[in-house]
Amino acid sequence: MEYIRVTKENIDDEHICCAISNNKDVQVSSKKAWLKERFADGLVFLKSAERGKCFIEYIPAENAWVPIIAEGYMYIDCLWVSGSFKGHGYSNDLLAECIRDSKEKGKKGLCILSAAKKKPFLADPKYLKHKGFAVGDESDNGIQLWYLPFEDGVTVPAFKDCAKHPHIADSGYVLYYTNQCPFNAKYVPVLEETAKANGIAFRAIKLDSKDAARNAPTPITNYALFCDGKYVTNEQMNDKKFLKLVKGQ
Repeated sequence: MEYIRVTKENIDDEHICCAISNNKDVQVSSKKAWLKERFADGLVFLKSAERGKCFIEYIPAENAWVPIIAEGYMYIDCLWVSGSFKGHGYSNDLLAECIRDSKEKGKKGLCILSAAKKKPFLADPKYLKHKGFAVGDESDNGIQLWYLPFEDGVTVPAFKDCAKHPHIADSGYVLYYTNQCPFNAKYVPVLEETAKANGIAFRAIKLDSKDAARNAPTPITNYALFCDGKYVTNEQMNDKKFLKLVKGQ
């Protein structure tokens, strides 16, 4: 498999894997705009040369848009291999390159979000354990911070208190999100319109800076839905899924 590193020089011409390929689509343009602003912070986006969901995205933990304390680590935003790319060892290739690059840059290790059981849009804990990762911290809602140290005796990364105990004071549904996930540009407005049409109390809060994301009341910042103060899910929703969720609450 041939891999391409997406940079500010080639991003306008490259497919970014997890959304449709048309640059004029709001999902693609929002994600690419977010990436362009992160490259200066050390973000790396490595993907298959072929179109499809086969890529890894990582950034120095100090610049990650998540509420963690992980100085000296590299944080993996996303490692996603799916569809026809699964089962060929491409996840291993991408992770191995991340490890090589991170060691070359003098990092202590890697960290990534997961959970005890596989959740949508989070790394598979079975795969992480197989690759030598361990749980460094866990929030009250079951989201875990896994880490892979490169040497013994390094500090274990942890969640900030705001993320370890996710809860908000607001009533109704409140969604925290960023443009890191391309789907949000399309589906957050859908939820806003659906909630309004059905008389559902709903508010979307866009985390539009690193500081805002690093102090958010949730370990997952690219999509975190709360209801009456309690965390509900990180799974991106369309109108039908949202109404089904509301009905079942």
